[in-house]
Amino acid sequence: MPVIPAIEAPLIEIFSSMQGEGVLIGCRQVFVRFAECNLACDYCDTSYQPGPTCQIETRPGSGRFASHDNPVNLSEITRLISDWQHSSNNVHHSVVLTGGEPLIHADTLLKWLPEVLAVLPIFLETNGTLPTELEKILPFVEWVSMDIKGSAVTGETTPWADHADFLALAGDRLCQVKLVVDAGTTNSELLEAASLVNRYAPKVPFILQPRTLTSGLALKGGALLGLQTLAATEHRDVRVIPQVHPWLGVA
Repeated sequence: MPVIPAIEAPLIEIFSSMQGEGVLIGCRQVFVRFAECNLACDYCDTSYQPGPTCQIETRPGSGRFASHDNPVNLSEITRLISDWQHSSNNVHHSVVLTGGEPLIHADTLLKWLPEVLAVLPIFLETNGTLPTELEKILPFVEWVSMDIKGSAVTGETTPWADHADFLALAGDRLCQVKLVVDAGTTNSELLEAASLVNRYAPKVPFILQPRTLTSGLALKGGALLGLQTLAATEHRDVRVIPQVHPWLGVA
């Protein structure tokens, strides 16, 4: 019989933790972090360059990791996710595809995601700049969480056209759109982001996420309330939600 080629991809890490951002804060998930990204945001706190090994948690939620050769056979990860789900009383809500930018690996995901769906639904975290790649895997994804990459905090030109195409395609899979904000966020950028969300996803929460610094949040409560009030002139559902996992000391 012919040998079936392994479904392989370069990973950074795999672990079990609670969601620390957005509308699913507190939900337990399995995080599969893919290597490689098509952007280089100034505020990014994640290593995404592929290496010879990745880190896989030895037991779900233990915080202890072991090295595994890269690229990884993703069918082995499917079995791992299944084992974790059964050994932890089915606590996991979903599998998170994160990065880097997981949609860089859309062709590989197209082969792998049917396996994952047999175990858990799929939650995609993405920078919202690769609509063509999203289209390939969208039928397998239950939730899409998209970031708007505002130039004020990324240091790159905001890809408005790509974001618009992405939002138009994501449709009812879209569960939230996030914008990281800090003191450099301009009113014009905020309003354009809120208007974009309202145009393509009027029923979807638009989340202002204050940038997390080692000293705390980049913006105080009063400033965040002001940004929320301004954004609300363009979009009905604007929420301020900081990252909570750094406070709780989990990944």
